[in-house]
Amino acid sequence: MISTSARLLRLVSLLSARPSWTCRELADQMAVTERTVRRDVARLRELGYGVESDPGPWGGYRLRAGARVPPLVLDDEEALAVAVGLREAALSGVLGGDQAALSALLKLRQVLPPRIADRLGEMDAAFVHTPRPDEPQIAPAMLLELATACRRGERTHLSYRDREGKSTTRDVDPYRLVHTGRRWYFVARDVARGEWRTFRADRVAHIRPTGHAVELLDPPDPVLLVSRSIATGAYPLYVTVCLPLPMDQALRLVPPTVGTHRPDGPNATIVDIGGPDADGLARYLLSLATPLRVLSPDDVREALLRRARDLFADNGSGQPRLLASGDAGPKSSS
Repeated sequence: MISTSARLLRLVSLLSARPSWTCRELADQMAVTERTVRRDVARLRELGYGVESDPGPWGGYRLRAGARVPPLVLDDEEALAVAVGLREAALSGVLGGDQAALSALLKLRQVLPPRIADRLGEMDAAFVHTPRPDEPQIAPAMLLELATACRRGERTHLSYRDREGKSTTRDVDPYRLVHTGRRWYFVARDVARGEWRTFRADRVAHIRPTGHAVELLDPPDPVLLVSRSIATGAYPLYVTVCLPLPMDQALRLVPPTVGTHRPDGPNATIVDIGGPDADGLARYLLSLATPLRVLSPDDVREALLRRARDLFADNGSGQPRLLASGDAGPKSSS
């Protein structure tokens, strides 16, 4: 005779398999009496499963959505399908910047039977995620290792490659993973430097937990830290502009991952934006499609005016309305 727990799991699996079962059908499938079926249904209801019943000889039981999430019962193929779906959601960022898909995948993989976990590992090795041309590739296994490090709350030995490809090793205190829509960033405290850092997850070569538990005191806002790190990256050139917009509107126009913002009164915002060269920055400023005032440098201002003049020349007569350093516009306090 199977245990009560195993019998309840079997009952949930049957109720999930089709819309309705009679008491007799369930009893036959489980090789128990109808009285046992009724008793087990009552136990499932106590656990939070929404099991509805219809009276009469032709009545039966059906499973509806409950008020809370009870334990799920998945067969091998279903568990594998859910794991693959969660993995793809985490890699693509389709659910946004949070870690819901990654956290759910981590929990699921911890309880998968070895036979399913091995199959998922084989699929990880066989399937390749195709990123955009400017998006780096990251192995699902590494993403899960980083998520595990954040959950463990213990110091970790990190092997990392910088933008020049130089390998470094350091001890870090993991905190969070942040997805920006293009790539994943690993937020951790650099122990030797005593400061919070962001690491591109695709550049992490290896991590190894040290077993030393740490308490993170006053951790930063991980999303804000990553945004500032991206916006103030090592660009060869920066432009400073004044937008005639309040801070909240300027942040929607120029995301914090693109520029750093500071208010210039209630109706204007100063923004610093990095780029590859003057012409590239001018092209981006024109794409904003809003009046602006270039505060510095002169070569970006000249490239912007040149592009605007060429645009108007290609589309008929007229003079461009573009706010440059000598034009009337929002006054900067800097």
